[in-house]
Amino acid sequence: MEVRTIRTINQIVPKEVEEGLNRKSSKGTIQFSQLLESALNRVNELQIESDEYKKLLLTGDLDNLHDVTIAAEKANISFQLTLSIRNKIIEAYREIMRMQI
Repeated sequence: MEVRTIRTINQIVPKEVEEGLNRKSSKGTIQFSQLLESALNRVNELQIESDEYKKLLLTGDLDNLHDVTIAAEKANISFQLTLSIRNKIIEAYREIMRMQI
């Protein structure tokens, strides 16, 4: 049985997001759209990975329930974080639209 270590929060940050933070555009600023795109791609990858683990478990090709549970929780947490960020963005947009100028 393979024992996996618990990772620190710095290790959980996807490499794509970290690379997006370090990447500069031609103007020397970080492109928010690129950062957002890489973060959403990572959430999608976690969802796909979770689905693959579930399929392997159902077909009997995988007998380690812990890996399936961990993959499902990682996908769930990343999706919940994405929803929270989306809700905050919508809330901020609505607040700006209510401002009188």
